[in-house]
Amino acid sequence: MSVTLNPSIIGQAEKVHTAILEVALANTGLDEKQWITLNQAIAIDPVDTAELRTRVVTATKRTPAEIDSAITRLNERALLDDAKPTAAGRALVADIRAGIAPALDRAYGQVSLKDSAIAAQALATITAALSQELSKMTA
Repeated sequence: MSVTLNPSIIGQAEKVHTAILEVALANTGLDEKQWITLNQAIAIDPVDTAELRTRVVTATKRTPAEIDSAITRLNERALLDDAKPTAAGRALVADIRAGIAPALDRAYGQVSLKDSAIAAQALATITAALSQELSKMTA
């Protein structure tokens, strides 16, 4: 059976990724917006709040108010200090990643490196094109 890349395939993959993340976050008190925000803070450390907000808004297409709320909550929980990840924030991310790594490794391990690179390029191209289309639609 031949499968081609289409919105349904991408949506199904996104939904199961999200479901795995929700299971991993279930007992942490983090929601998806906070998880993404904390991960971005770690990825681009050091950073200021404005830069963190801009990066997360751009990556997620969420509103600045939603991301400000996530930043505030992460600061209240001492996972961020302003926009800088704390040791507790880094440890929580490491624990969550370690918890889901085996499942992700097994799933992604079923795809060859060549096919993975092709899929990554295709998804990056589609994401960039759809981001441009979204900008036109919301302008």
